Amino acid sequence: MASRNIRRKFGQNYLSDPAIIFEMGRAISPLVGDNFFEIGPGMGALTNVLNLAGINVKAIDVDEKNIEYLTKQYTGPAKFDFIHGDVLSTPLNFLEKDNHRIVGNLPYNISTQIILMFTNWHHLVDDLHFLVQKEVAEKIAGKVATKNWGKLSIKLSAFFNTQILFDVPPEAFDIKPKVNSSFIRMTPQKKYNIDQSTKEKLFKIIDMSFLSRRKNIKNNLKKLNLDWNGLDINPGLRPEEISLDNFLKIVKTLEN
Repeated sequence: MASRNIRRKFGQNYLSDPAIIFEMGRAISPLVGDNFFEIGPGMGALTNVLNLAGINVKAIDVDEKNIEYLTKQYTGPAKFDFIHGDVLSTPLNFLEKDNHRIVGNLPYNISTQIILMFTNWHHLVDDLHFLVQKEVAEKIAGKVATKNWGKLSIKLSAFFNTQILFDVPPEAFDIKPKVNSSFIRMTPQKKYNIDQSTKEKLFKIIDMSFLSRRKNIKNNLKKLNLDWNGLDINPGLRPEEISLDNFLKIVKTLEN
């Protein structure tokens, strides 16, 4: 296991509270036949929850010593495959072969990057359960016309439904973070069918719309010369007041 200084650098805080781990396991509810992909297993707190007969687990960790430990520690009854690597740069082609359930105690410094990455795989996963910083969880699960309805929540809402299950205090970790955490569940969004081209345009429009939260949507998107009357969107609204459906309207206008 890496030194505490290195772990702090990579945002590695390992769960140590058995009651919290039990609640997370109960929320995940692994079933025979499940294929899990675990991100950042650390010393195996969540891995242990998945160690049941009839379950397949792939787990990736950036710390090679953790992988060595886990490989020796977990030989069954679940079928394990431990991978040393960075989840953001390691090919995840195996996700295309079978539907997977994704779990992880995510490093805080790259948690949003990891979660956004799964918009590429949303149609191939059954659900995702992540432990993240509470503030990030609130932004992920943000609703329109609230302070948490921003770039992250809008992008993710096009692909997932998100639920904050419960909060986790700093005392639940071996190295206490300075913030509270939350355990979230994400399930694929069935309402929209967004291809890669539309996704890229949508994300670009969302980013442009939030260049300044103080400006209205028309000012932030003035370079696009949009017909606001034809869109039936109030151009005086601020970006956090614009629904996902209306962002998709804007994208559709640009595609025509």
